[in-house]
Amino acid sequence: MKIDSFCHLLPRAYADRFFAINDSAAILNLQKRTRDIPALTDLDVRFRQMDEFGDYKQIINVASPPLEDLGPAERNAEMARIANEGMAELVANHPDRFAGFCAAVSLDDVDQAIKEVDYAFNSLNAVGVQIYCHVNRGPMDDPRYDAFWETLSGSGKMIQVHPNRNSSWPDYPTEERSKFEIWWALGWEYDLSAFMARMVFSGAFERWPDLKFLIHHGGAMIPHFAGRVGAGWDQLGSRTPESQKADVEGYPLTKRPFEYFKNFYVDTACFGAGDALRTSIRFYGHDRVVFASDSPYDPEKGPGFIRATIKNIEELDLSADQRQDIYHDNAVRLFGLTTS
Repeated sequence: MKIDSFCHLLPRAYADRFFAINDSAAILNLQKRTRDIPALTDLDVRFRQMDEFGDYKQIINVASPPLEDLGPAERNAEMARIANEGMAELVANHPDRFAGFCAAVSLDDVDQAIKEVDYAFNSLNAVGVQIYCHVNRGPMDDPRYDAFWETLSGSGKMIQVHPNRNSSWPDYPTEERSKFEIWWALGWEYDLSAFMARMVFSGAFERWPDLKFLIHHGGAMIPHFAGRVGAGWDQLGSRTPESQKADVEGYPLTKRPFEYFKNFYVDTACFGAGDALRTSIRFYGHDRVVFASDSPYDPEKGPGFIRATIKNIEELDLSADQRQDIYHDNAVRLFGLTTS
């Protein structure tokens, strides 16, 4: 069996509410980007696509945008509940299709977010939670999120991390908007990498060593810039002017920064880029990699990235046991699945 550990959908009740929001220009843009992907909402379409891959299940989460972008905090909390109950129902009704779901949460109200993950984990059997790289443009190492990290560390649940900048993040400080969707194609990988770095240097793994972050897109930039992450950051602060020393003062780490970056888990969602996937697996080791496709955001609107990712994995120099770990066993272990 292949368990696809990072797939997006929109439960019907959630989709109806999402597409009815009309008081935000940003949301109207995101509605356009998701409206024409039938597999996000149409289960018949989705299941026909899944049939191509035989013994295959998905771990599902709610498609972007982040819930914090949907409007007032009260609305966002309500949308999280609708999403989670909808996904729990889908998993219960289709256990042959869905191995589990990762809860939606809105972090504009941290106390409410903690209540929501508690409900999702303990009442709805969520196997993890999906978060984004920043909340309302602010960093996730802000102390106001400490209680959230404490809760997740104690839960033992996986934390899926998804990027989330948009076109309003310019490519250059002299401009007002990003061009050519650079914000998505390149900016999202920077988002993930910056999130990882801020977690490392803020001491997240020192303070909460049981945190389990699953970084989307194969760990983004980190495995491809291992030299800068390693020897480069070993020199952190040595060339920094005295007037900027505060910029490089983080939590006191007991190991090289490089070692903490190895604490993340990653998926195989590299969009068919076999060389990138090979580098990612070599950097993290096959035991920290789970099969995932990012379906249904491929040009075929569903099966394309699944097919391409399987092809990439089959072409890699891996043993049968290593492939089994990536396709199935790692997900069972890390998400605590009961699926066979």
